[in-house]
Amino acid sequence: MLRNCRTARVAVHSGSIPWMIYLGAGLLALAAFLASLMAARAQDVRPNRIIIQYIAPTNPEQQPVYEMVQQHRMLEQFQEIFSPFLLRMDVNLVTKTCDMDNAWYQRPTMTICYEYLQSIQKSLPSDPPPANMTRSDLVLGQVFYVVAHEMGHAMFDQLNVPLFGRAEDAADGFATYMMLKLGKKQARRLIGGAAYSYKDYIKNPKVTVPTTAFSDAHGAPMQRFYNLLCLAYGADRETYADLIDLGYLPKERAVSCPMEYGELNYAFQQLVVPQLDKTLAKQVLEKDWVPPATSGNAAPEARASDMPSK
Repeated sequence: MLRNCRTARVAVHSGSIPWMIYLGAGLLALAAFLASLMAARAQDVRPNRIIIQYIAPTNPEQQPVYEMVQQHRMLEQFQEIFSPFLLRMDVNLVTKTCDMDNAWYQRPTMTICYEYLQSIQKSLPSDPPPANMTRSDLVLGQVFYVVAHEMGHAMFDQLNVPLFGRAEDAADGFATYMMLKLGKKQARRLIGGAAYSYKDYIKNPKVTVPTTAFSDAHGAPMQRFYNLLCLAYGADRETYADLIDLGYLPKERAVSCPMEYGELNYAFQQLVVPQLDKTLAKQVLEKDWVPPATSGNAAPEARASDMPSK
């Protein structure tokens, strides 16, 4: 009996050898496949992966907006601005009728609604624009802020950027950082235009809202307004010092703004800059994206009166 048990044991052990060989061969094949897949993906990571499309509106009232954005080559400009990012797949940037006033990113497409662009046009003042601003500044600042915000979501997704905190706050920071890097004069005018989008929220020093207003994934409008100004001041205290002088940015908040910008800059330098095509990025940063301000509309150097009047 003992001999039979030994024989049986040897037989079982011997029979397992081919199985182990097949398993090992399978694992090696799987590893080789994964390695080739990763190599293929690595080779496919490249710049110039923003694909644009103007989709004709289904609402005839949006035809003028459709023609205007094409005439001004809006999508082409954003395509160029975000061309340096090294992406593993294409990101589609489209304008279309949405039946809502909105813009959003859902892989792999970022959508800008004609309704949203119409709302910006309607928000423009009938009177002359705020001092040191042009009407184009008000439009460009708002559009740039929203498009760059949604592009922030796309870049975090495509570049596998880890986030600590709320994604919407991170996207706001990304958008503000992009504006601030386009040169002092251009940045000031874009920041002013972006801040103008909050004009309806800063008219009254006190507001009353239901508690559910704070359940949104986005920050409250005034929080986003102050965060925008704080990052601008933190990036350049001399250029944006008048934000404090005129009361747009509370002194108590301004104390921490250089640190807040420093944290954002460090994250961008560590996680995003290594994933940029340096040559294309240099070309983007050296180009003028904001139309020259004419003497009849605005001074080249915009100041704190970029903000809407309180």
